[in-house]
Amino acid sequence: MIRILGLDVSKSSVSACLLTNKPSDPRQFYYECPFFCLSANVHGIQELLALKPDIALLEPTGNNYSKLWGTHLARAGVEVRLVGHKELRNYRASHLALPDKDDDADALALACYYFDYHTEARRFVQIRDRAIVKIRELVLRLAHLNRVQSPIINRARQDLAWQFPEVALVRSVRSESGEVPLLWGWLANERKSTRYDRLYSQSVGLGVTDTVRQHAKRICDLQREEHDIEVELLELLADSRFDHYRTVFKKFGFGARLIAVIISQIYPIEGFLDATRKPEVKIRQGRNSKKPTKRHLSLRRFQKALGVAPSMIASGDSKKSKVVGGSDLCRKSLWQWVFTRIEPKRSRLKNDIGKILGSQIDTEKAAGRPVKLVRNRVAAKGARLLFRELVKELSE
Repeated sequence: MIRILGLDVSKSSVSACLLTNKPSDPRQFYYECPFFCLSANVHGIQELLALKPDIALLEPTGNNYSKLWGTHLARAGVEVRLVGHKELRNYRASHLALPDKDDDADALALACYYFDYHTEARRFVQIRDRAIVKIRELVLRLAHLNRVQSPIINRARQDLAWQFPEVALVRSVRSESGEVPLLWGWLANERKSTRYDRLYSQSVGLGVTDTVRQHAKRICDLQREEHDIEVELLELLADSRFDHYRTVFKKFGFGARLIAVIISQIYPIEGFLDATRKPEVKIRQGRNSKKPTKRHLSLRRFQKALGVAPSMIASGDSKKSKVVGGSDLCRKSLWQWVFTRIEPKRSRLKNDIGKILGSQIDTEKAAGRPVKLVRNRVAAKGARLLFRELVKELSE
C-alpha cells in the first residue's frame, strides 16, 4: 500500500496529510483527518521521516522554505514531486470543493492530487537535477546582490555630487580577474589611483566623508561576492551536457548570466518535446474560424517557461493580451538582451537572428508602436527562434 504525503510549507513549519488512498468525500474527510503540524527543527524532521511516506508532494516555494523539507525527504529515499500553485488552487476549489484556503486544506489537496494525476507527468512541475538546482540558486543570488547594490551605489553617487563631483557619474566596473572597481576600491582605500588622487586634490567638492567610504566598502564586498558566484556559474555551465546549448546561445550573443538564467529554466529541452523528441503540434478547430488550426504546444510551453508567452484575456467586448506565468527574472533578462544586443544597431548581432529581430524592432518602432510593447514582442520572437535552433541542434 503506497503512502502519499501532502506537505504545505510555511516559514518555520509544515502541515502534513498522509493518505493511502483518496477519500471518497474529501470535504468531509477534511474535518476528520488527523493532520500533522511539524516544526522546522530536529524533532519535526524526525516526526516527518517517521511517517515513512513513499511519495511527498509540495508546492515549489523556492529555496527558502521547501528546500529544507524536500532535501531531508530526498535523502531518506522519498520521491518528491512539485505541484504548481495555480494547478493546486484550481484543483482544491473545483475538484475537491474544500473550505476556504488554509494549510491543512492545501496539504489534503496535495495528497489527493497524486491519486488523480500521478500517471500524467505534465501535471507536475519539472524536477531539475542537482546541477540545474545549483545554477538556479546562484542565479537568484546574483539577482539579489544586484538589487542590494543599486540603492547603495545611487546613495553614494548622490553624496559624491557635493563631496567629489568630478567622479560622481564615473562608470567603474570590476576587472576580468575579479579586482574590485577602481573608483569604489579607491574610495574604500583598497586600491591606489594617481588619477583619482590628482582629481581629488583639485576637486571643488567639500570632501569625501566616512559614510561614502563605508558605502564604497560595501560595494567592494558585494562585487567580490558577485565575482565568486560568476566563477562558480562558469564552472557549472562548462558541463559537457550543455555543449549543444552553448553552441546555440552563441548565435544569440547571450552573456554568461543570461545563459545561466535560461539553462535553469529550459534544461533539458527534451522536457518540452513529445516521446519521439519532436515538437508537439496538434490540430484543433479554431475557436473563431472553425477551421483546423495548428497548436504548437511544445513551443508554447517553452515560451511560458521563459516568461514570454502571452495569454488572451477576454471579457465582454474587451480583449487584450497579457503575459502570465513563467520566470520574471528570465523575462527581464530577455528584455535587457533586446535592449542591449538587438535594438542598438552598432551592437546588433551580425547574423540571420540579428537581421530578423533587428528588422522587426526597426519596423515596429518606425510605425509608432509603444517601445515597451515592441521590445516585449521582439523578446517573444527571440524565444521562438531560440526554441527552433535548440530543436535543430538536438536533431543533428
